[in-house]
Amino acid sequence: MLEHLLVIHYKYNKFYYSVLKIISVMATKWVIDPTHSEVNFKVKHLVISTVSGTFTNFEGSLESNSESDFSNGSVNFSADVNSIDTKQDQRDEHLKSPDFFDAAAHPKITFKSTSFTKKSDDEYTLNGDLTIKGITKPVSLDVEFGGAVTDPYGNFKAGFEVTGKISRKEFGLTLSPVTEAGSVVVGDDIKLQASVQFVKQ
Repeated sequence: MLEHLLVIHYKYNKFYYSVLKIISVMATKWVIDPTHSEVNFKVKHLVISTVSGTFTNFEGSLESNSESDFSNGSVNFSADVNSIDTKQDQRDEHLKSPDFFDAAAHPKITFKSTSFTKKSDDEYTLNGDLTIKGITKPVSLDVEFGGAVTDPYGNFKAGFEVTGKISRKEFGLTLSPVTEAGSVVVGDDIKLQASVQFVKQ
Protein backbone atom coordinates (compact mmCIF):
# COMPACT_ATOMS: atom_id res chain seq x y z
CA MET A 1 0.00 0.00 0.00
CA LEU A 2 1.37 3.35 -1.00
CA GLU A 3 0.45 6.47 0.92
CA HIS A 4 0.49 9.96 -0.49
CA LEU A 5 -0.02 13.17 1.44
CA LEU A 6 -2.51 15.56 -0.08
CA VAL A 7 -3.12 19.09 1.18
CA ILE A 8 -6.69 20.15 0.58
CA HIS A 9 -7.63 23.78 1.00
CA TYR A 10 -11.12 24.62 2.16
CA LYS A 11 -12.55 28.13 1.86
CA TYR A 12 -14.98 29.02 4.61
CA ASN A 13 -16.01 32.50 5.84
CA LYS A 14 -13.16 34.11 3.88
CA PHE A 15 -10.59 31.97 5.67
CA TYR A 16 -8.50 29.15 4.21
CA TYR A 17 -7.90 26.08 6.23
CA SER A 18 -5.28 23.48 5.30
CA VAL A 19 -6.38 19.96 6.02
CA LEU A 20 -4.06 17.03 5.79
CA LYS A 21 -5.56 13.88 4.43
CA ILE A 22 -3.95 10.50 3.91
CA ILE A 23 -4.98 8.89 0.66
CA SER A 24 -4.26 5.19 0.44
CA VAL A 25 -3.47 3.82 -2.98
CA MET A 26 -3.66 0.05 -3.23
CA ALA A 27 -0.89 -1.66 -5.20
CA THR A 28 -1.91 -3.87 -8.10
CA LYS A 29 -1.22 -7.49 -7.15
CA TRP A 30 -0.41 -10.32 -9.55
CA VAL A 31 0.47 -14.03 -9.30
CA ILE A 32 2.19 -16.29 -11.83
CA ASP A 33 -0.01 -18.51 -13.98
CA PRO A 34 2.13 -21.69 -13.95
CA THR A 35 0.20 -23.37 -16.77
CA HIS A 36 1.22 -20.60 -19.18
CA SER A 37 4.73 -19.97 -17.85
CA GLU A 38 8.09 -21.70 -17.98
CA VAL A 39 11.40 -21.30 -16.15
CA ASN A 40 14.46 -22.61 -17.99
CA PHE A 41 18.24 -22.69 -17.79
CA LYS A 42 21.13 -23.59 -20.10
CA VAL A 43 24.68 -24.69 -19.33
CA LYS A 44 27.63 -25.67 -21.50
CA HIS A 45 28.46 -29.39 -21.63
CA LEU A 46 31.99 -30.45 -22.62
CA VAL A 47 32.41 -26.84 -23.85
CA ILE A 48 31.08 -27.83 -27.29
CA SER A 49 27.32 -28.01 -26.70
CA THR A 50 24.52 -26.86 -24.41
CA VAL A 51 22.28 -28.79 -22.04
CA SER A 52 18.88 -27.26 -21.26
CA GLY A 53 16.71 -27.79 -18.23
CA THR A 54 13.55 -26.49 -16.63
CA PHE A 55 11.82 -26.28 -13.27
CA THR A 56 8.27 -27.57 -13.56
CA ASN A 57 7.05 -26.45 -10.13
CA PHE A 58 7.34 -22.76 -9.21
CA GLU A 59 5.36 -19.81 -7.91
CA GLY A 60 5.71 -16.06 -7.87
CA SER A 61 4.02 -12.76 -7.14
CA LEU A 62 4.30 -9.20 -8.37
CA GLU A 63 3.09 -5.88 -6.99
CA SER A 64 2.97 -2.80 -9.20
CA ASN A 65 1.63 0.73 -9.13
CA SER A 66 -0.41 0.24 -12.28
CA GLU A 67 -1.48 -2.34 -14.85
CA SER A 68 0.95 -1.15 -17.50
CA ASP A 69 3.93 0.44 -15.77
CA PHE A 70 5.96 -1.81 -13.46
CA SER A 71 8.56 0.73 -12.36
CA ASN A 72 9.41 0.29 -8.69
CA GLY A 73 7.36 -2.90 -8.56
CA SER A 74 8.32 -5.80 -6.30
CA VAL A 75 8.77 -9.44 -7.28
CA ASN A 76 8.99 -12.63 -5.24
CA PHE A 77 9.69 -16.01 -6.81
CA SER A 78 10.51 -19.56 -5.74
CA ALA A 79 11.19 -22.81 -7.61
CA ASP A 80 11.07 -26.36 -6.28
CA VAL A 81 14.52 -27.92 -6.79
CA ASN A 82 12.99 -31.40 -6.89
CA SER A 83 11.06 -30.38 -10.01
CA ILE A 84 14.24 -29.97 -12.07
CA ASP A 85 13.95 -31.67 -15.46
CA THR A 86 16.75 -32.05 -18.02
CA LYS A 87 15.05 -34.97 -19.80
CA GLN A 88 17.54 -37.43 -18.34
CA ASP A 89 16.57 -39.08 -15.04
CA GLN A 90 20.07 -40.03 -13.92
CA ARG A 91 21.35 -36.50 -14.51
CA ASP A 92 18.35 -34.99 -12.71
CA GLU A 93 19.00 -37.15 -9.64
CA HIS A 94 22.65 -36.11 -9.65
CA LEU A 95 21.67 -32.42 -9.84
CA LYS A 96 19.42 -32.89 -6.79
CA SER A 97 22.25 -34.52 -4.82
CA PRO A 98 24.71 -32.74 -2.48
CA ASP A 99 27.16 -32.55 -5.41
CA PHE A 100 24.98 -29.80 -6.85
CA PHE A 101 21.68 -28.35 -5.49
CA ASP A 102 21.34 -30.64 -2.44
CA ALA A 103 17.55 -30.63 -2.68
CA ALA A 104 17.09 -32.49 0.61
CA ALA A 105 18.73 -29.68 2.59
CA HIS A 106 17.80 -26.78 0.29
CA PRO A 107 14.52 -27.61 -1.47
CA LYS A 108 13.82 -24.10 -2.78
CA ILE A 109 15.49 -21.58 -5.04
CA THR A 110 14.20 -18.11 -4.17
CA PHE A 111 14.40 -14.60 -5.59
CA LYS A 112 13.35 -11.34 -3.93
CA SER A 113 13.63 -8.11 -5.89
CA THR A 114 15.38 -5.00 -4.62
CA SER A 115 14.57 -2.75 -7.61
CA PHE A 116 12.55 -2.82 -10.83
CA THR A 117 13.76 -0.06 -13.16
CA LYS A 118 12.23 0.95 -16.48
CA LYS A 119 14.70 1.44 -19.35
CA SER A 120 12.25 1.98 -22.23
CA ASP A 121 8.59 1.43 -23.05
CA ASP A 122 8.86 -2.33 -22.70
CA GLU A 123 12.29 -2.98 -21.18
CA TYR A 124 13.21 -3.15 -17.49
CA THR A 125 16.13 -4.10 -15.29
CA LEU A 126 15.19 -6.32 -12.35
CA ASN A 127 17.69 -6.47 -9.49
CA GLY A 128 17.33 -8.71 -6.51
CA ASP A 129 18.68 -11.35 -4.15
CA LEU A 130 18.87 -14.90 -5.50
CA THR A 131 19.27 -17.76 -3.02
CA ILE A 132 20.53 -21.16 -4.16
CA LYS A 133 21.75 -23.89 -1.81
CA GLY A 134 21.51 -21.48 1.13
CA ILE A 135 23.79 -18.89 -0.51
CA THR A 136 22.33 -15.47 -1.36
CA LYS A 137 23.88 -13.24 -4.03
CA PRO A 138 22.68 -10.10 -5.82
CA VAL A 139 21.74 -10.64 -9.47
CA SER A 140 20.58 -8.42 -12.31
CA LEU A 141 18.03 -9.64 -14.86
CA ASP A 142 16.76 -8.18 -18.13
CA VAL A 143 12.97 -8.04 -18.44
CA GLU A 144 10.89 -7.45 -21.56
CA PHE A 145 7.24 -6.57 -21.03
CA GLY A 146 5.16 -8.30 -23.70
CA GLY A 147 1.91 -6.49 -22.96
CA ALA A 148 -1.30 -7.02 -21.00
CA VAL A 149 -4.60 -8.49 -22.15
CA THR A 150 -7.80 -10.09 -20.86
CA ASP A 151 -7.96 -13.81 -21.67
CA PRO A 152 -11.15 -15.64 -22.83
CA TYR A 153 -12.01 -16.44 -19.20
CA GLY A 154 -11.95 -12.83 -18.05
CA ASN A 155 -8.52 -12.94 -16.39
CA PHE A 156 -6.36 -9.85 -16.92
CA LYS A 157 -2.79 -10.97 -17.61
CA ALA A 158 0.62 -9.42 -18.14
CA GLY A 159 3.42 -11.25 -19.96
CA PHE A 160 7.18 -10.98 -19.48
CA GLU A 161 10.39 -12.47 -20.88
CA VAL A 162 13.20 -12.62 -18.30
CA THR A 163 16.85 -13.39 -19.07
CA GLY A 164 20.09 -13.36 -17.13
CA LYS A 165 23.32 -15.18 -16.37
CA ILE A 166 24.88 -16.40 -13.11
CA SER A 167 27.97 -18.31 -12.01
CA ARG A 168 27.00 -21.66 -10.49
CA LYS A 169 30.19 -21.77 -8.43
CA GLU A 170 29.23 -18.54 -6.64
CA PHE A 171 26.20 -20.41 -5.29
CA GLY A 172 28.10 -23.42 -4.00
CA LEU A 173 27.59 -25.65 -7.07
CA THR A 174 31.33 -26.18 -7.33
CA LEU A 175 31.73 -29.74 -8.59
CA SER A 176 33.80 -29.52 -11.79
CA PRO A 177 34.59 -32.94 -13.26
CA VAL A 178 36.93 -33.08 -16.25
CA THR A 179 37.44 -35.60 -19.04
CA GLU A 180 40.61 -37.63 -19.50
CA ALA A 181 41.70 -35.00 -22.02
CA GLY A 182 41.19 -32.26 -19.43
CA SER A 183 37.99 -30.76 -20.84
CA VAL A 184 35.47 -29.34 -18.38
CA VAL A 185 32.29 -31.44 -18.31
CA VAL A 186 29.96 -28.75 -16.92
CA GLY A 187 30.41 -25.03 -17.57
CA ASP A 188 30.31 -22.39 -14.85
CA ASP A 189 27.97 -19.88 -16.49
CA ILE A 190 24.27 -20.65 -16.23
CA LYS A 191 21.96 -18.82 -18.62
CA LEU A 192 18.52 -18.13 -17.16
CA GLN A 193 15.37 -17.69 -19.23
CA ALA A 194 11.77 -17.40 -18.08
CA SER A 195 8.61 -16.72 -20.02
CA VAL A 196 5.90 -15.88 -17.53
CA GLN A 197 2.31 -14.71 -17.39
CA PHE A 198 1.06 -12.90 -14.29
CA VAL A 199 -2.65 -12.85 -13.47
CA LYS A 200 -4.08 -9.75 -11.82
CA GLN A 201 -5.74 -10.51 -8.49
